[in-house]
Formats: sequence, C-alpha cells, structure tokens
Amino acid sequence: MASATLDEDADRSAAADLDDEVDGGEIVGAVGIGDATRALLSAARHTSGLARHGGALGVAAARIVAGRSTVAPDARDWRFADDTWQKHPGYRRLMQAYLAWGETLSDIVADADLDWRDRYRAEFLVDLLTAAASPTNTLAGNPAALKRGLETAGMSLVRGARNALRDVRHNRGMPSTVDLSDFELGRNLAATPGAVVYRDEVCEVLQYESTTPAVRRRPVLLVPPQIGKYYFMDLAPQRSFVEHAVAHGLPFFVISWRNPTAEHADWSLDTYAAAVDRALDVVREIAACDDVNVLGLCAGGILTAAMLSHLAASGDTRIRTASFGVTLLDFGVPAPIGMFRAGPVIALGRERSSRAGVLDARTLSTVFTLLRPNDLIFKYVVNNYLMGEAPPRFDILAWNADGTNLPAQLHRQFLDIYQHNHLADPGSLEVLGTPVDLGRVDIETYVTGATSDHLTPWKGCYRTTQLMSGPSTFILSNAGHIASLVNPPGNPKAHYFSGPEPEGDAHTWLAHADKIQGTWWSHWTEWVGERSGDERRAPARLGSRRHKPLGPAPGTYVHG
Repeated sequence: MASATLDEDADRSAAADLDDEVDGGEIVGAVGIGDATRALLSAARHTSGLARHGGALGVAAARIVAGRSTVAPDARDWRFADDTWQKHPGYRRLMQAYLAWGETLSDIVADADLDWRDRYRAEFLVDLLTAAASPTNTLAGNPAALKRGLETAGMSLVRGARNALRDVRHNRGMPSTVDLSDFELGRNLAATPGAVVYRDEVCEVLQYESTTPAVRRRPVLLVPPQIGKYYFMDLAPQRSFVEHAVAHGLPFFVISWRNPTAEHADWSLDTYAAAVDRALDVVREIAACDDVNVLGLCAGGILTAAMLSHLAASGDTRIRTASFGVTLLDFGVPAPIGMFRAGPVIALGRERSSRAGVLDARTLSTVFTLLRPNDLIFKYVVNNYLMGEAPPRFDILAWNADGTNLPAQLHRQFLDIYQHNHLADPGSLEVLGTPVDLGRVDIETYVTGATSDHLTPWKGCYRTTQLMSGPSTFILSNAGHIASLVNPPGNPKAHYFSGPEPEGDAHTWLAHADKIQGTWWSHWTEWVGERSGDERRAPARLGSRRHKPLGPAPGTYVHG
C-alpha cells in the first residue's frame, strides 16, 4: 500500500509543467508586486516567531562564517552540482548563506497565520525572490560558468552574449527554452499517420490509421485544451499517446482547434461545445457506432464536463465513458492558481483580452513560468548566457513554443468559472441552453492527477470524481502537469498509484492505493478497451462516403 508521503521522483526537466492557461505579463506585475508583496508582509506580521527566525538566521550565519555549518542543497538542485561549491571554502559559504536566507523566508511564510490564497501569494514571491537572487545567475557566482569561460578562451561568453541579444530581439528578453531547428510537424512531431475527416470554422477532426488487424467497435475522441495545440499527445514517435492508443486497437480521433484571431473574439464556451457536438456525430458516423468514449485533457476536460452535463440534461447518450486528464473542476480547493483569484487581477485579464479580441499566445504562459522560476527561467539564463550553450532540443518544449490564442469571450467565461467556481455550483453556468449540473452525469469516468502538478494539484483533480454521479476510477501519475500526460512506457521513472473506487477523501484513497511501476497509458488503454465493445476488422481506409479525407494529418489548423 502507498503511504501518505508520495515518492515524487518526477521529471525535473522544463517539460514538467507547460500547459498554462491564464494571462501573462501584466498579471505578473499585478500579483507579483501587489498581492504577493502584501501577502509576504502580512506573513511577517502574523508570524509569532519572527524574532526566533531572525535569531536562528543569525546563528546559522555565524556557523557558516566559522565553517561549521551543515546547510546543504537538495540533491536535485542543479544549481550547486559543480564540486567547487563543496571544495572551495568561499563558494561553500556563499552557497550556505544563500540557502539559509531562503529557508528563513520560507519558514516565515509557513509559520504565518494566512488563508491558503495569501499563503500561495507569499510563497510565490519568496520563490521568485530567492530564485532571482541565486549566486549561480551571475558569472562571478557560478564556478561552472567561469571554468567554461577559461576552457573556451572566452568563446562561451561570446556565444552567451549572442544568445542574450537574440532573445532581447526575438523573445521579449526571456531566455529561449528550446532549439526548434530539428522539429517539423508531420515528420517528427504530430507524425502518427492519419487524415483530416472533417473541418469547420472552429476545428478539424483527425482520424488515425489502424496499425492492428482488428480494432474495437467503439471509438475514442480526444478533446484537447483550447490553449495549446493538440499534438502534445502526439509527439515524436515512441513518445506519442495517439500512437500508443492506436497500437492497442483503439479507433482514435482527435479534435484540432483552430488558432483564433481577433475576428473570433466572440467565440465562447457554447462555440466550442457545439464543435464537440458536431465532432461526436462525425466520429459516430465514420465508426458506425452509436456512442463514443471521450478523453478531455486540462481545459479540454472543463469543456468535456460542461458538454456531459448538457447531454445528461437532454437525455443524450452519445458519450459512453469520459476520461479526464489533470482537469480541475472545483476551483474552491487549495491550489497555487488560487493566488490569482483576486478582483483586480481578474478585471485586468478581462480588460486585456477584450481590448485585443484575444489573449495572445506569447503572454499566456508567462505567469505560470514564474511559478517555477528556477526550472523555467534561470536554468536557461545559466545554460544560454553564462555557459554559452544552445537551448535544448526537446519535443515537448517545441510544442510549448508553438502556442495558440484564446478568444476574448471564452477567456472571460474561464475567468468567471475560475472566480465564482461555477462548475461546482449547480445551475450557475449555462452551456448550449442548459444549466450545468455535474451531478446529473452518471456515466463511468476515468480521472488522472499528477503528484507534482503545480497547476491542478492532484487532490483537486480527485474532486472531479466526487462531482459526478457515475462510478469513477482515479489514477495518480508521477510527474507534473504536462509531464504526467506525456509519460510513455519504457520510462524507468514512470509510476502511478491505483486504488479503490474514490468514495472518501483523497488521503483515504491514497492510504489504500498501490504504487505500480509503469505508466497510466497502459492502465488507461486496458480500462477504455474493456469499455469499447467487441473487436472487428480494422477499416481499410479512413473516413467514409459522407466524410471523405480532406488531407493528411496533422491537418491545416495545427500550422496556424
């Protein structure tokens, strides 16, 4: 059985948490300088042991100066991996002083009497301050960079200066996270063979070629988030969820959303729900099946849940089962994203998208990048500028750089859902003319969470199993928000927790869960396969007489 302490040996790469769906730069200023600063000051005022923390820091500093300190970095902290930090007395003291200072700030927040939203705001600012103040962000404070400069006769610094100048000119001054030169859609990304079998103004529907002689009768339709292109689930071969599902005999279809522009400012939740409604009929007609298994991911899970409520209210049975990947439906649960649930921040987001017609792709991920500044910003400052290296070539980072816009109307609705917790409040939101009441949904559901997800914490994802009335299966995967979804078989670090039907709280479920080596992909394909009907001969061609192929996958909208 699993203990309440999770083994969170998650992928520490920058791919861990890259599906981020709220406004960027201006909100960072509003929260980071305003609410977060006030929360940190409040933490200082409400910490009963503030003098004790200050005294402890003084004692720690004395021990550091005397060379008797045992302060040490986390074994996974990449910043202090160079052996100079241990062997050189000056650098060792610098590292220990920095770590002791950061730990003191964290302890002040931890001991403060704050509500969970203010606590997250204060932690956000502490993380940002300590990450920015790390000595490794400077040449003099980074022995590995100094060594590289000497080894290359200064050429690493020249290359670093070029990288910095290029980012100032082309990346808004943020360090580039990926080298895109080796990636091409349809060749080594989004390369699973298939065809576009339907297209309208909002979306394309892709059908994939069968790779097994027989397939299940009931198809699967993947509903991706409206932000971020669908192919994070169809990355390089051997890392593609779509490829994996097809290889297990599942007839597989994917919605590929169009990248909206200002002319699509009025696209709303109804617009996207109606597109899902049309896609259901396309998939059913091509597969010659009355109903469909649906998989909704991230914000696509929000859309899927709203659609399920509409279908339940209408007595519509076209969806047989629904799976949700790292989807948060109850925004009343404690989560780092809750720090932005403040009136001025919400108003700023609405005003920004209304003015432009869309929330543009380049600003969408900024605030959530700052939620992990060491791994998603300063790691690349060191790599690109101080070490003079090119950014890594990594498929999920290439996907993250290929962003999409969010229509203004849908953005406003998401903010309302987020601010007022509409999905957990029956009747407070309407979709396609029917009030949303997730309690009406009584089909089988499959729900995943991720152990180190900083956007949709797994205990919040677990709540999804409680909001609907049908039987549910909950799986807790290792890694973070996106890395938990992109988790192919063969990864030695991959594991997940599987337990009883989720009837009680999250802690109770985990106490009775088993830790299983491997990936939830395998568990899901078995689960959905058992609910996909009998096998029949794989189709010889894609599409149908009514829905003829319009072109090869990955289609045209993915290039927008």
